[in-house]
Amino acid sequence: MGSLETPTGGENGSAPSAGKGKSMYVAGAEAALEPDMSKRRRSSVLPLEVGTRVMCRWRDSKYHPVKVIERRKVHHAIPSDYEYYVHYTEFNRRLDEWVKLEQLDLDSVEAVLDEKVEEKGATGLKMTRHQKRKIDETHVEGHEELDAASLREHEEFTKVKNIATIELGRYEIETWYFSPFPPEYNDCLRLYFCEFCLNFMKRKEQLQRHMRKCDLKHPPGDEIYRSGTLSMFEVDGKKNKVYGQNLCYLAKLFLDHKTLYYDVDLFLFYVLCECDDRGCHMVGYFSKEKHSEESYNLACILTLPPYQRKGYGKFLIAFSYELSKKEGKVGTPERPLSDLGLLSYRGYWTRVLLDILKKHKGNISIKELSDMTAIKAEDILTTLQSLELIQYRKGQHVICADPKVLDRHLKAAGRGGLDVDVSKLIWTPYKEQS
Repeated sequence: MGSLETPTGGENGSAPSAGKGKSMYVAGAEAALEPDMSKRRRSSVLPLEVGTRVMCRWRDSKYHPVKVIERRKVHHAIPSDYEYYVHYTEFNRRLDEWVKLEQLDLDSVEAVLDEKVEEKGATGLKMTRHQKRKIDETHVEGHEELDAASLREHEEFTKVKNIATIELGRYEIETWYFSPFPPEYNDCLRLYFCEFCLNFMKRKEQLQRHMRKCDLKHPPGDEIYRSGTLSMFEVDGKKNKVYGQNLCYLAKLFLDHKTLYYDVDLFLFYVLCECDDRGCHMVGYFSKEKHSEESYNLACILTLPPYQRKGYGKFLIAFSYELSKKEGKVGTPERPLSDLGLLSYRGYWTRVLLDILKKHKGNISIKELSDMTAIKAEDILTTLQSLELIQYRKGQHVICADPKVLDRHLKAAGRGGLDVDVSKLIWTPYKEQS
């Protein structure tokens, strides 16, 4: 079995790591000896209440602050024994997990905070740590469209991952988030997916029987692009409803912000595959509405964890804009963007726009950049403003493109990933059949 790469790097879902100026907590030798006082404290705090804050030993053998989200009794153990589902308060929800009691340092237990959201006027703006974390997560996770009540309802409903791992093709993948699979799958910690039709099963034996009967060796739909070993398939949600719904279930395991649409008739799915003699194996996808009044050219985007950091996310974004160019329209991704999605788009917009500015001689307007790239004018404006490459003079925006500054920003944006060979794209825009 292959394994997924654990996210690394910082606030946006990074795994906790030693160093980087953060002080790490290490339990002292006294805790290991557990004197009488510690034993009495242990009996007084157990079982831990939901909302308790405590230090927890993670996979790196370091202790990190966590909050107890949920608890469950351990089977075949004494009645007071529980496992705890914890959120690492410094990091993204995708690292939330079930931990055993011995991973927790009970000497660090903090009392449960009063987490009621108080109505405060403009003169009394005081936030609890709980409220601050909600605001932080709202910003990072991409729930900007949710009001406070909806956000609390979303967090409550999705707070515990229901599926811990999935098997897809040759990979066993740890999941990141909750996904609302049908009730009969509530007791499954692991699901087995057919990598071609995306049907999912509870047991390995069921998958093996299914694979002997499944005729598909690629996603259902039309192959619209092939370059080397890469293929892109366009799947109509109306014609392939079960596949579209299964793809949404799968994607929700790795996207916290995603709204799950059961009515997939309104969407087209563009599934990117690596091809070999065994078939075409999905590495990621993006979806788009068949008709969007807001000029959205992408509704949802995902690169599966085993295939991340290979340039596929950037390829999918670039591909969505190539389709927009074929349609003769400008496009923009549907909001809100996930944390990783926003980073990818900012990088894409930066590279595309600065490449043009670097090569272009003379003045160029935002409208001309939009026509050349199919990027919406608002996205161009915010990107150039974030890079401090645009000024407002005499009632209009003026682009200031110093070559040395452009080079510096291009270097910071990183490499562009895989190129879309437009000559290999065979596609006509979607038209509703009468």
